[in-house]
Amino acid sequence: MSRTDAALRLRQAIARTEEATRERAPLGRHPDDADDVLGTFATDGALGFDPFPFLRVLHEAGSRAVVIGQVAGILHGSAELTGDLDLLWDGTPHEADALRDALARCGCKDLPDLRREQVGYRVTGAEGDLCTPALAWGDMDVTPCLTGAETTYDPAGFAIRYAALDDLVRMRRALGRPKDLRRAEELERLRT
Repeated sequence: MSRTDAALRLRQAIARTEEATRERAPLGRHPDDADDVLGTFATDGALGFDPFPFLRVLHEAGSRAVVIGQVAGILHGSAELTGDLDLLWDGTPHEADALRDALARCGCKDLPDLRREQVGYRVTGAEGDLCTPALAWGDMDVTPCLTGAETTYDPAGFAIRYAALDDLVRMRRALGRPKDLRRAEELERLRT
């Protein structure tokens, strides 16, 4: 697999999302309103979803945040689409500065309180959660997911760090929601 394959898979998924939602009217449901079965693709978060500008600016700001959730699943080959971009970060002041810089540069008008273990954010083209290892993940310690992250390179010249496949499967199983268990099974099949 080339160093850009995962990024190209994500670009294809974003194009499929745009095609699938082209005729969809806003539903008045934001990613926070997603159910545990369908996920954020069934919310307004999928309308105009394009995480690439924010991912690029994260790279430019020197952020070491790791993509988790369904965008990480897509980077590994999942076929399910999404409408949000969730990130895991280490909770340090240095990383908080990089995140604030990236958020501001991507149009975040109300910067979130990064002292919290989980906080929502919204930028042009994407929204989601910023999570630290302090957030409860069942009995899983997600700290190693930060150092064990994989990296892909977008053809536009920036790196995207994302949760390694084994870590992502464990995260999904630890959360245990129907969509997470279904997606963990899909990721397990992709391994074989």
